[in-house]
Amino acid sequence: MANRFADWSRSLVSRSPRSVAGQVFVLQVALVVLLVAGGVLALVLQSDRDTFAEAKRRSVAVAQTFAHSPGVVAALESPDPSKILQPLTEAARKAAGVDFIVVLDTKGIRYTHPRPELIGKQFVGTIGPSLAGKVYTESVNGPLGREVQSTVPIDNADGKVVGLVSAGLRVKHVASQVTRQLPIILGAGAGALVVATAGTALVGRRLRRQTHSLAPDEMTRMYDHHDTVLHSVREGVLIVGSDGRLVLANDEARRLLELPPDVEGQLVSELSSLDPETAALLVSGREVTDEVHFAGDRLLAVNQRHTDSGGGPMGTVVTLRDSTELRAVTGRAEIARERLKLLYDAGLAIGTTLDVLRTADELAQVAVPRFADFVTVDLADAVLHGQEPAPTATDMRRTAVYGIRDDHPLYEAGRLIDFLPSTPQARGYGSGHAELVAELSTATGWHAQDPERTKNIIDYGIHTLIAAPIKARGVVLGMANFWRSQEHGPFDEEDLSLAEELVARAAVSIDNARRYTREHALAVTLQRSLLPRALPEQSALDVGFRYLPAQSGVSGDWFDVIPLSGSRVALTVGDVVGHGLHAAATMGRLRTAVHNFSSLDLPPDELLSHVDDLVGRIDQDESDTESATGIVGATCLYAIYDPVTRRCVVARAGHLAPALILPDGTVTFLDLPTGPPLGLGGLPFQTAELDLPEGAQLVLYTDGLIEDRRRDLDVGMELLRQALSGHPDRSPEESCQAVLDELLPERPKDDVALLIARTRGLPRDRIADWDVPLDPAAVAGMRDEVARKLDEWGLSEVAFSVELVLSELVTNAIRYGSEPIHVRLIHDRTLIVEVADGSNTSPHLRYAATMDEGGRGLFLVSQVAERWGTRYTPQGKVIWAEQALPEVSEESGPAAAPMAEEAPDRDGAEGAQRGGV
Repeated sequence: MANRFADWSRSLVSRSPRSVAGQVFVLQVALVVLLVAGGVLALVLQSDRDTFAEAKRRSVAVAQTFAHSPGVVAALESPDPSKILQPLTEAARKAAGVDFIVVLDTKGIRYTHPRPELIGKQFVGTIGPSLAGKVYTESVNGPLGREVQSTVPIDNADGKVVGLVSAGLRVKHVASQVTRQLPIILGAGAGALVVATAGTALVGRRLRRQTHSLAPDEMTRMYDHHDTVLHSVREGVLIVGSDGRLVLANDEARRLLELPPDVEGQLVSELSSLDPETAALLVSGREVTDEVHFAGDRLLAVNQRHTDSGGGPMGTVVTLRDSTELRAVTGRAEIARERLKLLYDAGLAIGTTLDVLRTADELAQVAVPRFADFVTVDLADAVLHGQEPAPTATDMRRTAVYGIRDDHPLYEAGRLIDFLPSTPQARGYGSGHAELVAELSTATGWHAQDPERTKNIIDYGIHTLIAAPIKARGVVLGMANFWRSQEHGPFDEEDLSLAEELVARAAVSIDNARRYTREHALAVTLQRSLLPRALPEQSALDVGFRYLPAQSGVSGDWFDVIPLSGSRVALTVGDVVGHGLHAAATMGRLRTAVHNFSSLDLPPDELLSHVDDLVGRIDQDESDTESATGIVGATCLYAIYDPVTRRCVVARAGHLAPALILPDGTVTFLDLPTGPPLGLGGLPFQTAELDLPEGAQLVLYTDGLIEDRRRDLDVGMELLRQALSGHPDRSPEESCQAVLDELLPERPKDDVALLIARTRGLPRDRIADWDVPLDPAAVAGMRDEVARKLDEWGLSEVAFSVELVLSELVTNAIRYGSEPIHVRLIHDRTLIVEVADGSNTSPHLRYAATMDEGGRGLFLVSQVAERWGTRYTPQGKVIWAEQALPEVSEESGPAAAPMAEEAPDRDGAEGAQRGGV
């Protein structure tokens, strides 16, 4: 116990304050606490012992008193002792203030109990000593809980034990006595503790004032530190009293201020070695932080604080720090920090786009005014077109000019410059290293470039130049010129390295923009070559169109207008999903395929079936290569308009339905059968036939016009409807522009193809048709009818060649075809002769030998007509030929003259013999 107390005391002392007063106070308090705690514990134990002794005394007295009461022995000898004794014990228990009085026989069977249900049951406790005539006290767990009980024998007149009496109290009643005494005990202990602690605190406070709360070792160290401050630290320390006298000055303060040895005690204002401003500060008493003052040739950072803030004497303490060298180092660090910040900002600001001009502007803007007053950027003219630069500094285009003022005499942007070899730009361009011209007024080589302008530049105040080559991947692309005027000092060698690093960051971005310009130009050139450059001449439709590439460049949208036989015109639009050269090349293949298949005069559904098969074969062929880039997501819409019948036949392969603008200005979207996209195969395409009034407009478009991430497809179609509605007199060109202005931003994210065609009808007086019987003799009459119609149209000049073509075609139809045979003459941009019959047999051109009797009919037709061909209809076929009108076929007369000798006679007999296929 003593050892534990000693350990505890040492621990308490070790954790106490280091001052002497603090240690004494803690020890005294600990001692008082221990004494008070011991006294309280002793009182508690004494009270507990006395309480249990009192309980024993009371239980013995009650038991003995009841055992010797008159009538108890007689009651025990009666037939029913419990009936007599139970009321007596309860009355005695209540009168004596005990918890129970129990009478029992010599075998321990209860006659009485506070709880009647326990009468007749075995007594809980020890009865042996009492049967021997002794009084026995014990603590047991009885029926009423933890009990303190005393058992006394009951003797008869002969001194024989005839029964026992047990009286007692429950333990909790005994403990309650202790509990009632405990507050008094603790209160007395707390009071003693408070009085003792207060006395200790008074003693400790007096001791703390006398020792300044310092421990002995700290007091020793305090004097050691005092000597160190005075003689060793490299910072001056002054203490100035409230009366303006110098109380203390350490060695460093004496050195910095050049104070005499006996300075302490003198008035600061009388020290001649102090600068007046410094002396005024020391006696002013105001607080300052790092205020700069001069002391001779030194630059001092002064800090001053009051000494009475912690209860000390009035006065100020001053610290002095020599910052002469530090200020120079700080200035250089600040310059380095600003340069790093400039390079960091340049990395963020330069190269935000893949545009050469924009990147050059960003380089110029980021350097003004932080590094230079003016910046000009000259790039090789070939770089602006995405090409490789020249090896010399000729054909340099000024692409960026930026400065603090706009009235400078430097070359303007856009000027083409040839730098002379003596100029710093030419030298830097050739060597690949930056050139520094510290003084422009004395640089003769620079003056030779443009003497008059260089004089104006110098007179303007520009005095120094750095010409840094814009070099990327070993190739110099141009020069960046940094100019300074009176706003800055001249450039130095450190500025030269900064300019090189700044330009190097921009050079990669400019080169990337150059490469992108080249690739983009190639892709756009490819795409433009694959799209129609001009619309063909035709009379069926008035057509307007627009094509807008996406932001990302070329892609796969396309359109076409294809003249067909019989004055008909095919309209088609298509879309290949994706962007880039592959999409553009795929678009070209599809457009070429549609153009070629249209020359066969196929219906729209058959043409799309052929294109679908072609796409499937292309995908199959490309799937066998290492870089499989099949055609995925290609769509197409194909429509044929006939101005003679004003009928339009349309089929689509996964494409959006076209819009129809009626002559009254209302707009509807055509309900067309939906076919699968190209390349899927397996499903047929279906056509829809529409009768269009003259002046109606068909609007064909790709999904880029109406689809957008910010809106649904239905919203886009409704916007298109609104843009087209209510303007029936607007031309297709005007409608195209109005739609783009309404639906699209400046640079669409997806490419857009838009085609608007207004229908025209061929006048009935420009069409003539006849039914021809299946009789060779009808050929002559047909020639006469055609000749009269040509005279009526004023086309007699071409009557001979038309009659020749008509004879051959009608003779072929009669000889090799079947009924019904029909002849139609169309007067359009050309004169079109059509002979239809009910046979599907296709004629073909042959070259007959010298001795052959036939086989020359179609050869004559091909020589006389500008074009000829065959198209199939559900009822058979149509053989057609086109003949140029007189005003556009002045040179065709001589070419047709030799055929006159072989022209058939009017009865058509020779024609019937030569017209075999």
